[in-house]
Amino acid sequence: MREAELETFLRERIPLSKAMDVRVKSISAGQVVLSAPIAPNLNHRDTAFGGSASALAILAAWSVVRVRMQDEGLEGRIVIRRNTMSYDQPMAADFSATACAPDEAEWERLRAALARGRPGRVRVKAFLECLGARAGELTGEFV
Repeated sequence: MREAELETFLRERIPLSKAMDVRVKSISAGQVVLSAPIAPNLNHRDTAFGGSASALAILAAWSVVRVRMQDEGLEGRIVIRRNTMSYDQPMAADFSATACAPDEAEWERLRAALARGRPGRVRVKAFLECLGARAGELTGEFV
């Protein structure tokens, strides 16, 4: 899956990503980077709204699972089951979220569950960044 294809999918199937003006910056082996401009994601303090920051991190983590499943020909619907989010500093400019694929042991458990016709689970981390500094972290569990 290429950047333009994922961006179109997100904008058409997850309308919040269009409202936030989410862009797919890159897709590489085991990593997806999304970005969002500050303007449509502002809060009352002229920094990124926490919900927008969390949504971007969730979208990046969800996307890294989707891209890998598609690359491997795995079928399934992906939804977030739970997540924790930490905000390390305010973001007063355009920001990004980088999600990395889970480790191989965790991915193999997902693959094995799907092969048995069972729901699989996988944990993914995503990191928020603004102006070159880490601004937050998400740990999400997807099924």
